[in-house]
Amino acid sequence: MGILLDATTRVLVQGITGKAATFHVDQCQAYGTQIVAGVRPGKGGQCWGKNVPIHNSVKDALSCHGVDASLVCVPAAQAMDALLEAIEGKISLIVCITEGIPIHDMLLVREKLAGSSSLLIGPNCPGIITPGQAKLGIMPAEIHLPGTVGVISRSGTLTFETVWQLTRMGIGQSTCIGVGGDPIHGLSLADGMRLFQEDPATEGIILVGEIGGEEELDAAEYVRSHGTKPVAAFIAGVSAPAGRRMGHAGAIVSGERSGAAHKIAALEEAGIAVARHPGRIAQTFLERMGR
Repeated sequence: MGILLDATTRVLVQGITGKAATFHVDQCQAYGTQIVAGVRPGKGGQCWGKNVPIHNSVKDALSCHGVDASLVCVPAAQAMDALLEAIEGKISLIVCITEGIPIHDMLLVREKLAGSSSLLIGPNCPGIITPGQAKLGIMPAEIHLPGTVGVISRSGTLTFETVWQLTRMGIGQSTCIGVGGDPIHGLSLADGMRLFQEDPATEGIILVGEIGGEEELDAAEYVRSHGTKPVAAFIAGVSAPAGRRMGHAGAIVSGERSGAAHKIAALEEAGIAVARHPGRIAQTFLERMGR
């Protein structure tokens, strides 16, 4: 069993007939994810594919279906409303792959999340996958292998690179989570480390961070105080100049604590093995495991 998502999870897709959703929702369903309903205003009463009913609103969908999770695939301008609908509907897990949501909109979403029963992954993220069971997002399923290593990352591309390294070595993954690279998002790296620490199906953890913000420092502190499982990490952006954004909106060095060197030092002080090259992430994890 994976954390947050498994083969029994019932999923609602918001924006199910949009261009961003069509391909990826089909891939999620083909992987075994239970897509029970979709939402697209004005399309209520229609069906997506062969058997997924479409509703005009989240409220309408929830009145007809049991839902455990929502995949939000709507354009950035409408994403805040979609996220608020899902939170108000008390959907337990919300995954938002949308890129370019305004920071002001996400501040309102975060305020609504506080004290709610919903957990948000994203936005601007690849999502979550429990290999062999289900996936919510855009990750290529074929590179994953069921196993016991948890992967959590701020970078979608480096999530895929890390997983592919592990799979080529025959090392399977329990759950893989891309938290997203925007400055305001849901699940943090420290939140993910806690979930993996508490998950009996996860024996080791790989964390992939980058410059900008202080999430990696919080994750390091969690591992230092509570961690009992082996952890390896990689920090992207070692050579990035201060004040320049590198890819993600949240990847900008605004002070010493948000730079790569400070983060690497904090991770190592917490007993985490840090790879110095992205091609050695899996190998560094193996070395941390003593293999």
